[in-house]
Amino acid sequence: MAGMEVDGGMDALPDGVVQHILSQLSNARDVAACAAVARCWRGCVPYLPSLYFPRGAFEAAAAGGGGPAASAVAAADDAIGRMVAAASRLEELVVYCPFSASLLPRWLAARAATLRVLELRVDSATDKSAHHLDCVGVAAGLEELRLWGLTMTRPPAWGRMERLRVLEVVGAVLAEAAVNGAVAACPNLTDLALLGCECAGEAAISLPLLERCRLDYVGAGNCSLRLAAPRVESLEVQGFCWISLQGGDRLKHLTISKTTGSVYHVEMGKLPELDQLSLRGVQWSWGAVSSVLQCASEVKHLVMKVEFCGDFDTLQPFPEIDLVEFFNSHPKLCRFEIHGAMFAALCQKNSLKNLDSRFVIPCLEQVLVTVRSPLNAEQKLSTLESLVRYSVRLRRMIIRISQMKNCHDAADDFFEEICKFTYMNSGRVCIE
Repeated sequence: MAGMEVDGGMDALPDGVVQHILSQLSNARDVAACAAVARCWRGCVPYLPSLYFPRGAFEAAAAGGGGPAASAVAAADDAIGRMVAAASRLEELVVYCPFSASLLPRWLAARAATLRVLELRVDSATDKSAHHLDCVGVAAGLEELRLWGLTMTRPPAWGRMERLRVLEVVGAVLAEAAVNGAVAACPNLTDLALLGCECAGEAAISLPLLERCRLDYVGAGNCSLRLAAPRVESLEVQGFCWISLQGGDRLKHLTISKTTGSVYHVEMGKLPELDQLSLRGVQWSWGAVSSVLQCASEVKHLVMKVEFCGDFDTLQPFPEIDLVEFFNSHPKLCRFEIHGAMFAALCQKNSLKNLDSRFVIPCLEQVLVTVRSPLNAEQKLSTLESLVRYSVRLRRMIIRISQMKNCHDAADDFFEEICKFTYMNSGRVCIE
């Protein structure tokens, strides 16, 4: 060891070690910088498993005849083409910078045999025509595909992507046929995400191997979802009015929300493995709320943040909910976050009529209650007291006073009573 050359830097390393070190690069800027240092280092490109072209990689390209933007695209096309052609072992290609979509078929064809992961910012392409993405099917060995900012009005001509396990589409404008066609072309997906997508109509998805699913539809349209996924474990859906789920036996995490409009109908079977359930939105029909709660009798963490009930355009308060019946129906509930209208429904005058000395809430440990109105103050305090008294494992209750609009003395009196209640249960109850 003492006789080894220690000041030779990279030159003192065997060629195989140098190639292994350089093969860990992925950013195109770093690859180009290394290739410019020494001729022998240019030999690392064929061994690169991953290439990443960041969004501003070619902004410094010299302005040409077509202007700076056109020059940057030309520089990107040249660099991407050269590096992809040279990287004979390429497994992952990520392109965020502007590029010519018409050249994509050539790049993918060159590495169709080795490519496993493809991620493209289609909104950065100079030609956003959807037919250029039909060439994705050439890379039949793809396992992960991520597309940003595309517009797709028809089903893609990918053929059968049997090996694809992950499909993620972000910020896209998609027709109903395009969504259903793209998913049908990937029958073995385990992960599906359509995030921030403008869609309409019905999403009909049947994926026997799907485990994780996130569907986030934006816009004011009425969308429906029919999902058949017997292995799904995590499901997050946003923006759907009608939802049907077949196969929730393994579902552990479920989130349903709608920031605009209403959730009219939710249909699913029993969810025996459900750990966490979150229901959010401005308006749900009570039939949809009660249907989900009945299916989720084994839930351990429940978040209820729905402002109103009612069908279609009629906003209505929640119907009265019997506190004893609710907790008897959800005996494993450990964490409970309840907001505004749902809490008010638990605080109706008949909600506590079935209380007796034998009633207990066996598993509840944490409660977050959001209170927005001093109306029915006595019943609300009585409900809070009952939650503390009958929750034998309760460790923490947080009372959040939020957007209380009543400026009458009743609001001050109610807040004073809440403070007294907090003082009497110091250590377990606090106010936010």
